[in-house]
Amino acid sequence: QEGSLCAQHCLNNLLQGEYFSPVELSSIAHQLDEEERMRMAEGGVTSEDYRTFLQVISNALKVWGLELILFNSPEYQRLRIDPM
Repeated sequence: QEGSLCAQHCLNNLLQGEYFSPVELSSIAHQLDEEERMRMAEGGVTSEDYRTFLQVISNALKVWGLELILFNSPEYQRLRIDPM
């Protein structure tokens, strides 16, 4: 196994051939991420489900000392008036 590509190796071994590359599986993952984002937004971008979905992005940004503030949130409105 090379590069810890477990899913790729599993699928290719199951199908007995080189059917999936890392690029193809990455493309599938990207498509699923986009579909998930769209489904989460169906209930409205202010819904609790969508806010939970955004927590993944928010937590990832915290690693770099950054904070995600939603454009339509009360916090944004407060900061827009007084950016300090």
